[in-house]
Amino acid sequence: MSIIARKIWVSGRVQGVSFRYYTQCEAERLGVSGYARNLPDGRVEVLAEGQAPAVRQLTAWLRKGPDSANVTGLEENDIAPTGVRGFETG
Repeated sequence: MSIIARKIWVSGRVQGVSFRYYTQCEAERLGVSGYARNLPDGRVEVLAEGQAPAVRQLTAWLRKGPDSANVTGLEENDIAPTGVRGFETG
């Protein structure tokens, strides 16, 4: 299987609702590396790198997020994998 990387920007009520924590839990469950971090404009930026099916699953999960969130939009760009390991929030 191929390794892919994707940057994803999630809009809506995604800050102050443990969105990054739950994203990390889901990414680790799927074996996806990267990060989730809050942006000053209220969005959350996610870097997801791993096996293509796992990254696609995480992207699909991000469209809804945890029950505490209200996702209203998702923007995504495929990028070159960098070999990042682990998943961080910041």
